[in-house]
Amino acid sequence: MFGLGKNGGKRHFLSLYCIKLELFCSSTATPNLMPGFLVKSLGFSTEKAISASSKVTCLKSGNNKPNLVLNFFKQIGLDNNQIKILVSASPRLLFADIGKTLEPKVKFLQEIGLSGSDLVRVISKSGPFLRTGLDTGIRPSLEYLRKLLGNDENVAKALKRSPALLRHRLDRVMAPNILFLLNHGCSSLAIKKLILRNPRIFIQKLEWLEDKVLRVEKDFCIRSNSGMFLYGVEMLSSLSKSSLEMKLGIFRSFGWSDSDIITMVQRLPLCLTVSEVKLRNVLKFFMGELGCGSSYVACHPTLIMFSLEKRVLPRIKIWELLKEKQVMERVPCFYTVIKCSEREFLEKYILLLREEMPEIYEFYIRSGK
Repeated sequence: MFGLGKNGGKRHFLSLYCIKLELFCSSTATPNLMPGFLVKSLGFSTEKAISASSKVTCLKSGNNKPNLVLNFFKQIGLDNNQIKILVSASPRLLFADIGKTLEPKVKFLQEIGLSGSDLVRVISKSGPFLRTGLDTGIRPSLEYLRKLLGNDENVAKALKRSPALLRHRLDRVMAPNILFLLNHGCSSLAIKKLILRNPRIFIQKLEWLEDKVLRVEKDFCIRSNSGMFLYGVEMLSSLSKSSLEMKLGIFRSFGWSDSDIITMVQRLPLCLTVSEVKLRNVLKFFMGELGCGSSYVACHPTLIMFSLEKRVLPRIKIWELLKEKQVMERVPCFYTVIKCSEREFLEKYILLLREEMPEIYEFYIRSGK
């Protein structure tokens, strides 16, 4: 009707809304300074600044609390973008009491052992952490986690892996999942290790975890008393069904049977977490260039996990040189050469033969080792 169009109409509405918001904030018609503050200080768009401002008390001239809060966040290491994320989720943070609300929570995390970039990352990615009560939510959750993991160092490690833990009352969310796994035959030690590796699993709904456990047993025939059982749960928790099917399809395209796949997963479930590109490249190399059969790779699944460029190719080259030059009485199989530790590899195949085969040493150094 007025020729504003869809976007023009939206901008017109927001402008009117901003005017009304400013007039509403004060009987003396003092404008609300919050939208301008968000735009200037944190780089909000006008639309988002107006939307966020509607959720908080109007900012009037002389109110310096948002600046103080902003400075507090910067002092603990947050940059503008991280602060913007926090304020977008909860604009009221800009009016929080620093001494009573913000500082005690940050100090509590520091006492656990978080500092520097780790502290910044946990706070900026933890969602409603700064809006959660210290004594009613944060402290009980982390004390529960400390009982599970044994010490603050492990608590800090879990938080660094999954800052989302701070969004939940862990004693209420984690307990049913832990009890389910205990009743299913998993040991406390194995559960503790899984929490440290992938704590996100334990803040899911119980039904979600039950589904993963059922699929590990049914689809891959891994029993709960196997040391690989929880690794199987971890693998399935990191993959969507479509992603899993795509990766299984890659193995089948190289001639793998379902039996081969099950053998591989039973030995090392996390091999299915590598990227599809890497899977294709690794299978192409071991099966195409080295001539390994699917059953061999399935029984040696660590081959899939090793870096092709940084580990496998340089060591294969050295293995080939050792066979060609015949300087060793008995050259081990390529798998032995690939799987040994870096220290063992240097001692047995590099330093030991440095004088007799300087080209091996030079090649390995050039390869970036």
